[in-house]
Amino acid sequence: MQKELRVAAYALCVRDGRILLARWVAGDGSKRWTLPGGGMDHGEDPYDTVIREVAEETGYVFAPGDLLGVHSVLRRYPRKLGKVADFHGLRLVYAGEITGGELRHEENGSTDMAAWHDLDAVARLPRVELVDVGLELWSERPAAGHVVPREVNTE
Repeated sequence: MQKELRVAAYALCVRDGRILLARWVAGDGSKRWTLPGGGMDHGEDPYDTVIREVAEETGYVFAPGDLLGVHSVLRRYPRKLGKVADFHGLRLVYAGEITGGELRHEENGSTDMAAWHDLDAVARLPRVELVDVGLELWSERPAAGHVVPREVNTE
């Protein structure tokens, strides 16, 4: 089994009762909302990663504030030639604010749309678990920066 590690940084941006989300397009074509952000480039600081990724996916200039926490996820994915990947994702979640830019959608990337959503509507959105993890980190502000995610119904 092939081991894969992916470290990524994400933005949790809430203003006026709304959260900024990007719509992720999965390999099978399904679409679910996620926090803007993504994988670190080799040698890149995660602080710089979240700024770059928010700009790429939303068009906005993001000013990171507090590091809310780190979420660790383990999954197994099928790979070519019948192989399986033992995937470990580390997700750093930053709170922050938009300081410039204009909302636009990413072209030729892993997301196809960016939008602000009312916080009370998030539970009804098709979304990845990271949205719920990020909101819990943001609202609870656990001292250790760690939450145990609840089961999420994304249908």
